[in-house]
Amino acid sequence: MNHSVILVVLDGLNFEVARHALGHLQAYCGAGRAALYQLECELPSLSRPLYECILTGVPPIDSGIVHNDVVRLSHQQSVFHYARAAGRSTAAAAYHWISELYNRAPFDAARDRHTADSSLPIQHGHFYYADHYPDSHLFADAEHLRLQYHPDFLLVHPMNIDDAGHKHGLDSPQYRNSARVADLLLAEYLQRWLDAGYQVMVTADHGMNNDRSHNGLLPEEREVPLFVLGAAFSLNPAARPKQTELCGTLCTLLGVAHDKPLCKELLS
Repeated sequence: MNHSVILVVLDGLNFEVARHALGHLQAYCGAGRAALYQLECELPSLSRPLYECILTGVPPIDSGIVHNDVVRLSHQQSVFHYARAAGRSTAAAAYHWISELYNRAPFDAARDRHTADSSLPIQHGHFYYADHYPDSHLFADAEHLRLQYHPDFLLVHPMNIDDAGHKHGLDSPQYRNSARVADLLLAEYLQRWLDAGYQVMVTADHGMNNDRSHNGLLPEEREVPLFVLGAAFSLNPAARPKQTELCGTLCTLLGVAHDKPLCKELLS
């Protein structure tokens, strides 16, 4: 395989809310052009540890990124590293913790917010540092990177769902409506991306609970969605992907050498 890939991480999105609130994505599933799988996130169910897990395939207990206040570069090889080693181009519109994991730490907004440096693992980036940074702006940031640089691998990482969950809890109209807004934004861009030849994966790092937090073992905290769209995917309903297999699956789609586990059943 030698595809271009977009990974969308909808921060804090619980599986059940994804299943019933993301109408546009579910329309692709209903038309036989996408599939939805349920993943169980690794522990702890916290953001920075799970960014690292998704992008490197290494669970937090082994990566050492065990809570959100571990501010250092990753010690692992990520999708960005494998792509760069193979001469593929990379970009991310994402929360600043992504920059801290793979480019430079600690984050310096004046230096790092807008990144264009071919020597870095994430060559092109727009990184934000306020949880209420509008998802509409974040998707526009991502589309700017795609149109300007045509990256082979693009990470798109909005935060408003998680922000609404921390303010209002899982069982709240604010949380559910933030998921619906993300779906409307994806409706603006998904077909453009597919028409441009990208394979698309949409997932979440962790879910949310009614205490307006996450870190434990409750299903609502650990169960997250994985939507896959594009001709490279099998849409096999029997596939059982794991969060630790996303990195290897992404690398296989990109056609780059890697030593990570992957879910072969996801791929055509």
